[in-house]
Amino acid sequence: MGQKTRPTGFRIGITEDWRSRWYASKKEFGNLLVEDQRIRRFVNDKYKFAGIAKIEIERTRDQVIVKLHSARPGIIIGRKGQEIDRLKAELEKLTGRRMEVKIEEVNNPYRSAPLVAEEIAQQLQKRGSFRRAIKRTMDQVMEAGVHGVKVELAGRLGGSEMSRREKASRGSIPLSTLRRHIDYGFTVAKTAQGVIGVKVWIDRGFYDEEDGHGADAQAGQAPKKPKRSHKR
Repeated sequence: MGQKTRPTGFRIGITEDWRSRWYASKKEFGNLLVEDQRIRRFVNDKYKFAGIAKIEIERTRDQVIVKLHSARPGIIIGRKGQEIDRLKAELEKLTGRRMEVKIEEVNNPYRSAPLVAEEIAQQLQKRGSFRRAIKRTMDQVMEAGVHGVKVELAGRLGGSEMSRREKASRGSIPLSTLRRHIDYGFTVAKTAQGVIGVKVWIDRGFYDEEDGHGADAQAGQAPKKPKRSHKR
């Protein structure tokens, strides 16, 4: 089961929290779901180089709270907060609702699977060797203190005529162990020869053993060192 399912979705409601947190009636649910997708797509397209690992959306009766987990929060904040004010205004124009934007810094981007997948995709788009890109990135990920990493590429690798699939892994990736935090990331590299899909799995250990992150949800323990948060 774990090999056929996206690890994040497999753990949602058990050890992972929902990325969108709100309640709506059956009549409004579809419209709000599409609106969430539009918000995520708009932010990702606008800040491609900000290293956004995750976008969380919360809705209250009065406003929509968008929390961005970014490796380079300075790009989103801008000088004296001008850029984040502009983003807030654009989101309000896009949705017609009152918005609040929060930014949380990702301390180590090599512990985040979506950011690692983006790093590999950028190297492929610069016509780098896919084997060298995989090896170099996996070395950097393992140096970040994770338990394991797996990378899978699919497409016309190396400009070959026929598409194929290449895998590489180091350490452990226990996909079916729900107590393990398996971070998953997927992106697409648009090269001159065609589209290459990039998938990354990172084993960050047990949820209650992670440093600087939320403790086990069942224990209800708060993190000792709160993350840096920027609210606007």
